[in-house]
Amino acid sequence: MIQIDLSGHTDVVTGGAGQLGRAIVRTLAKAGANVAIHYNTSGDMATQLVGELKELGVGAMAVQADITEKDAVFAMRDKIVAEHGAPDIIVNNAVIQYKWVHVLDQAVEDYEGQFRSCVLHNVLMAQAFVPAMVEKKWGRVIATSTECAMQNFVNQSAYTAGKRGMDGVLRVLAKEVGEHEITVNQVAPGYMITERQRESGNTRAESYERNVPMKRRGDDQDIANAVLFLASDLASFITGVYLPVAGGNVMPTI
Repeated sequence: MIQIDLSGHTDVVTGGAGQLGRAIVRTLAKAGANVAIHYNTSGDMATQLVGELKELGVGAMAVQADITEKDAVFAMRDKIVAEHGAPDIIVNNAVIQYKWVHVLDQAVEDYEGQFRSCVLHNVLMAQAFVPAMVEKKWGRVIATSTECAMQNFVNQSAYTAGKRGMDGVLRVLAKEVGEHEITVNQVAPGYMITERQRESGNTRAESYERNVPMKRRGDDQDIANAVLFLASDLASFITGVYLPVAGGNVMPTI
């Protein structure tokens, strides 16, 4: 039987203590990977996850950083390398939330924040962690995008601008590092069910679901499964991909 085994690999998941991040962290650990859980303010959840992962028998650590600042990202790298060696899988999942308003009302600071958390975040993570992947001749860069990057709906301009800028950086990076057996891909969630909705019982969104070909919402585990696949050797010849995990709600075309 085909199984995904990430034993011997070390992952870094930014925003690993967040709603989607938790599912990604747990799934990678269940595949045998050591996981460094990045957080900004959710230290308690990151610590809880470390305990969960160690019970699975894998290495785990929590590390705080502002992923929009170069010194902080490189300091995070140094802490991880000192404890687990150089990571060869990075999952750039963190994002700064902001107000959803019309372009005419959106604060300039919101656009700047999205640029820093989407574009610079991915640039800095690549600069910090990809050189060791080049030396190893193996690596995975996986980033969390969004279906919004294709939809361009009202009130989404700052978020969409940041994610579309991120898309450009990652496609260029895929071309630059592919010869070193490093893949660079994006997973694009739809409106997913996470722990927060399950705990509140608010898992339905009929106005959204009626437009989804599969007529339902996916959940955080669907995203984690896609990340796991892209991190594995099953996806060794897949790079430069924007992969919607949205039940067909958005469909890239040729």
